Amino acid sequence: MKIGVIQATSQKDKNELLNQCVVTAVEPYGHEVINFGCFADEPGSYSYIEIAVLVSLLLASGAVDFVVTGCSSGQGMMLACNSLPNIICGYVQNPQDAFLFGRINDGNAVSIPLGLNFGWAGEVNLQYTIEKLFAGAFGIGYPPKDAERKRKDTRLLKELHALTKREAIDVWKQMDKTLIQKMIQKRNVIAYILEYGQKKELLEFLRQCKNC
Repeated sequence: MKIGVIQATSQKDKNELLNQCVVTAVEPYGHEVINFGCFADEPGSYSYIEIAVLVSLLLASGAVDFVVTGCSSGQGMMLACNSLPNIICGYVQNPQDAFLFGRINDGNAVSIPLGLNFGWAGEVNLQYTIEKLFAGAFGIGYPPKDAERKRKDTRLLKELHALTKREAIDVWKQMDKTLIQKMIQKRNVIAYILEYGQKKELLEFLRQCKNC
């Protein structure tokens, strides 16, 4: 599994911690982690909405399989992600949330509150939360006695999600051009997508935007 780490500029000072927590949590499973920022010394500013658009692009292109993201409260990022194509994003603020989202909801992104209640020992809760997210197979259902019903509900949710969401390329073609140009400026994300993305039409559109 390829896991992207990216969070809003408002919490850029926690990027290194967030990335290290993910790396530590998934190292036993052999997953690859790619840190996209926003970095502490990175120029420019990206809101949770703009980062959510990049999360959608990373997932829609097939460049990564899962994204760990967040903002100050985590709520705005979760809502923004779930309004965009190719994302099923959970809001996780503790190990229990993370464990249940992974086992039951089987999404492809989580939003973490990186500013809310992040006081003394906040890094401990963050590490345990991410560890529980990846502690076991996704989508197996929980508790075991209800596993089949939970898996059925998850399949139905994904079917509804696919039915009600447009293709990413169609959304990008109608997106405000100012917003698109702002996304193109996040060069490390765009470069990674162009190198590892698998959706040819979406990649060609990005190349055209990049050259505008």
